[in-house]
Amino acid sequence: MALVKFGGGIIQMAGSIAGNTFARNRYGNYVRAKTKPINPNTALQQTIRGIIATLTVRWSQTLTAVQREAWNLYASSVNMKNKLGEVIKLSGFNHYIRSNSIRLQASQAAVDDGPVVFELPDADPTFAITASEATQTISYTFDDTLAWAIAVGGTLYKYMGQPQNAQRNFFAGPYRHHGIIEGADIPPTTPDPEADPPFAFAELQRVWCYARIGLADGRLSERFRADTFCAA
Repeated sequence: MALVKFGGGIIQMAGSIAGNTFARNRYGNYVRAKTKPINPNTALQQTIRGIIATLTVRWSQTLTAVQREAWNLYASSVNMKNKLGEVIKLSGFNHYIRSNSIRLQASQAAVDDGPVVFELPDADPTFAITASEATQTISYTFDDTLAWAIAVGGTLYKYMGQPQNAQRNFFAGPYRHHGIIEGADIPPTTPDPEADPPFAFAELQRVWCYARIGLADGRLSERFRADTFCAA
């Protein structure tokens, strides 16, 4: 379903209508033919679907009414943005799934108590990456003075995108989980070299990665991205 913003006419649209997909990049709005996604039903897809199913049951059958209300209060106090950049509110259930699905994917325990600080963690403006074909390693640079890095329970979740040709300027996915960096009383070392990438890459290819910051109370930041040209 497309989101449409009306002014004197239609001034913004995002989504799909009647075979056309509307979106926006740095150069402005554009439209392309809609493509129907396939469902390869990969092992990764099955894992993610299993995580969502587990959390859905946990929300309804494990969490207490007080815990669910705490997530609802958090949701009503935190602003999010839709495809048009407009401020919206998610439900407590949405935030519970959003915060905990990434934790279960990283083999961390779910956080059932709703956050009592009503704001998302800030993105890391220093986030950057480098990549080496020879070692098949991506090094992640981050600010080790941020709250997640200096507290037990904080986490930086790392995701790598499928490598692209050097002339590619935009990339929306697919991305794959590429490990985590855990916070501690003694901050983790930056840059952090991560081997065994989910996608192999070669010299001069362009690689995009994104990260999210998670805190011990379950709060999860928006995505923040970085890209690089792979070195030899």
